[in-house]
Amino acid sequence: MVDGNRVTGAARELGGKVQGAFGDLTGSQGDAAEGRLREVAGRAENIYGQAKDAARHAADEAYDTAEDLYDRGRRTLQEGHERSVEWPHTSLVVAGLIGFGLGLLVRGRN
Repeated sequence: MVDGNRVTGAARELGGKVQGAFGDLTGSQGDAAEGRLREVAGRAENIYGQAKDAARHAADEAYDTAEDLYDRGRRTLQEGHERSVEWPHTSLVVAGLIGFGLGLLVRGRN
């Protein structure tokens, strides 16, 4: 989806170019200057809209990546749970070794 600032900015930029060219053709310094001013304002609004679109796109990408990582983590935890149910003795040995290692770390700090 394109930001509205891009559309209105492009329209103002085009209108400013037309007004500036009309001012140049007719020799009207006021119309030429006002046209150039509208053109620059339209270009700035268009760039602002592009920045908003880029920020929205980056946020969408970050959300999609976070959602993917969450799903991967959930699947990994589910697989780990299923393995621990299949091999309960192995799970107890691993948990015991982790507890023993943590006990050594805590004891070593005293």
